[in-house]
Amino acid sequence: MSGNTFGTLFKVTTCGESHGKAVGVIIDGCPAGLPLTETDIQKELDRRKPGQSEVTTPRKESDTAVIESGVFNGTTTGTPIAVRIANENHHSADYENIAHCFRPGHADRGYFEKYGIRDYRGGGRASGRETAARVAAGAVAKKILAHNGITVRAWVKSIGPITAKSCRFDTIEQNPVRCCDPEAAEKMKEYILQKASEKESVGGIIECRADGLPVGWGEPVFDKLDALLAHAVLSVGSIKGIEFGSGFEASLLTGSENNRPGHSGGITGGISDGEPLFFRVAVKPTPSIFRPQECLTDTGETTTITLKGRHDPCLCPRLVPVIEAMTALVLADLLLRDRASQL
Repeated sequence: MSGNTFGTLFKVTTCGESHGKAVGVIIDGCPAGLPLTETDIQKELDRRKPGQSEVTTPRKESDTAVIESGVFNGTTTGTPIAVRIANENHHSADYENIAHCFRPGHADRGYFEKYGIRDYRGGGRASGRETAARVAAGAVAKKILAHNGITVRAWVKSIGPITAKSCRFDTIEQNPVRCCDPEAAEKMKEYILQKASEKESVGGIIECRADGLPVGWGEPVFDKLDALLAHAVLSVGSIKGIEFGSGFEASLLTGSENNRPGHSGGITGGISDGEPLFFRVAVKPTPSIFRPQECLTDTGETTTITLKGRHDPCLCPRLVPVIEAMTALVLADLLLRDRASQL
């Protein structure tokens, strides 16, 4: 299987499956001299881990980060950094009934047809569990960015039909849905729980902002800043769309209107323009629901299944740190690449 590595100079390779022994990441290209401890990584993993509230999956994982290499006496050495995150609480028996069935909305069939074999336990490599490794790598990237005065933060803008009316960054980590509007957050929580009681799931929109970027990051042809971010973010499972700045609304504006500050999302011509970087992503409803569903088997027959297991009724709250991580990976890579722009 190819395609497990992301980045040019700051390069990450993830490994592991949902119900294997562990997931992990190797970070190649992190400069030496960066203060880094397992605590730095753990605080980000704790934001993503399952079982943290009633609106997330009840699967219990400590998601304990173990740095296996690349750090000596709390400082990066310039060698590859390996981080291991053990899987401690998988219930593989919950997936026996789909050993020969392709779940609707999942990668099951495509995976099987492509490779001729699949780990059906929790989706195997195609599981959202893989994002723990991304968040671990993103924690390192965030430290590099912070050293250069750059911050990345994301939040839930909407869930289903409920949309935040205000945006207060200090409230994002104070509610279980990670919404920037505390009043909307309570309504979102109630909506998620209502749909979960109906054996349904819901989607939403996540917004992300990075502050402190200098002018000039990104390459003007294939490696545009927005193109790299789109690649990074759309590689996360369940993300179905991305837009920068005014996004699709730009199609309704005139040129003079769209040229005003605030519409670019911080990117012009594929290069950062000095404004805050801003984009939003669409998250589909969790495909794993507990209603009977028709599905195709690996012998080409049609059957009906009812899923077991533990699943998020809404992916948005736990995807917030994942979106931040993927953004940080792109920006850390471009920071290093930009140093080679001029003599």
